[in-house]
Amino acid sequence: MKTHNVKKGNAGEALAVAFLKNADHQIRDRNYKKPSGEIDLITQDGDTLVFIEVKYRKNLDYGYPREAVNRAKQKRIAKTALWYLKEQQLDDVNIRFDVVEIYYSQDGEQVINHFESAFSF
Repeated sequence: MKTHNVKKGNAGEALAVAFLKNADHQIRDRNYKKPSGEIDLITQDGDTLVFIEVKYRKNLDYGYPREAVNRAKQKRIAKTALWYLKEQQLDDVNIRFDVVEIYYSQDGEQVINHFESAFSF
């Protein structure tokens, strides 16, 4: 089951990367891991460093993908973002936390929604 989730996650992230590049984001890092958690994508959007959580589902049987980014998940992402800022020695930079959700509608159409500033800390 875990292998299936990894493959699904990688597929979702690949779709998100293509979508974000088309929106002029520069990809800085993928799957950044620390003891506090993981950040799926880190991009540059103009002068803003963006930490992005990607949620991918085949359908909406369990709700919208974005709903899985609860407060606990947001805290883990924010803590991990602090690791990244410290490692990269970025102390005076604009940051933002986004969510990209990907799912298939009932008629089989792929839907990608990008929520800028989905949460803050």
